[in-house]
Amino acid sequence: MVPTNRAVYDTDLGRLDRCSNCKRQVEGCVCPKGTPGKAAPTGDGIVRVSRDRKGRRGKTVTVVAGVRGPEGALSELATTLKRLCGSGGTVVDGAIEIQGDHRDRIAAKLTELGHRVKVAGG
Repeated sequence: MVPTNRAVYDTDLGRLDRCSNCKRQVEGCVCPKGTPGKAAPTGDGIVRVSRDRKGRRGKTVTVVAGVRGPEGALSELATTLKRLCGSGGTVVDGAIEIQGDHRDRIAAKLTELGHRVKVAGG
């Protein structure tokens, strides 16, 4: 059983990254070679664009989930969306987070790029 209150940062070691599949340190990952923390893409092929504020001290972010492709392509798409919205963002666990509420703008751009998009949340 994995403890729920695990350390995520150590001042001497830096960020303590864990594999999302086996929950071990990335260096001690037991997943097949070349796939640490990378599960096979699943889902229905629809990109969902939603707004989220949970765990962010009331700050709103737009979350883009369900984009398939390699990690490099996801980072490039995140850069494109950040430039489109004029705000910051990141890629976390296979989802793109853009600071602020930009659901309509992002959904229009993703549709233009050929993705099937659903705007989720209210």
